[in-house]
Amino acid sequence: MPDVFANIADASLPLLEMIASVLELRASMPQQQEMQRTYLRDIDFPEGAKVLEVGCGTGAVARVVAGWPRVGEVVGVDPSPFLVDRARTLSSHLLNLVFEVGDGRALSLKDESFDVVVLHTVLTHVQGPEAMLAEAHRVLRPGGWLGVCDGDFSTATLATGDLDPLEVCVHAFVDGFVEDRWMVRRMSSLAAAAGFEVSPLRSYGLVETAKPGLTLTWVDRGADVLAGRGRISQEFAAALKVAAKRRADANANAFFGYMAYASMVGRKPQAGR
Repeated sequence: MPDVFANIADASLPLLEMIASVLELRASMPQQQEMQRTYLRDIDFPEGAKVLEVGCGTGAVARVVAGWPRVGEVVGVDPSPFLVDRARTLSSHLLNLVFEVGDGRALSLKDESFDVVVLHTVLTHVQGPEAMLAEAHRVLRPGGWLGVCDGDFSTATLATGDLDPLEVCVHAFVDGFVEDRWMVRRMSSLAAAAGFEVSPLRSYGLVETAKPGLTLTWVDRGADVLAGRGRISQEFAAALKVAAKRRADANANAFFGYMAYASMVGRKPQAGR
């Protein structure tokens, strides 16, 4: 089953509402916020920097970048008109932030017009990530910076033991919502092939036990994928969701959700190098 983000512009309204909710939930998590701050600190923003975020979704990361030291202007681009409208609503108080509908693999932006390009949890959802990285390289000025952060979906797990039924939901979620679960393992080589000077990867781990949020949604989304494919009944899908919620509500921190993340900073070589 294709990643739902591959055709996000044609997604149903309930699916878009769910994606928007998950994006904002994720952005509210302290662990996610610390990841963002860490790799943004690795970028040397020039004074008045013009920043592009590709695949901005609801604009949660773009809103952070708009308030980052030395940032002058931020442009967010996403292929979903619905998500762009939501991003505009949520950022209406920020005068240095604008959003456009567009495909990050074919940007309608001028060559060498940005100082920084951010790709936050985007490349895992892209068919043809090479084209997106090539576009990032094109729109960056010589000496411009690329910041990438993504989840290593091959490590996503809810299992607390062998044959954990919730783990099947995780596999279905990844299969239905992720284009390339191995992207983190390849993003450095892809960025280097696109012409960037690449820093070593930074690694992070997102873990939830008490009061889980993001990882609990993996069960809901995975169970829906299984039911939508006819692998299980709607009643069985509902039962799996109840079981996950019961585990999450247990008093003894019975829930465990985990996924590794990694970030990378790249730089477009200065002219003449």
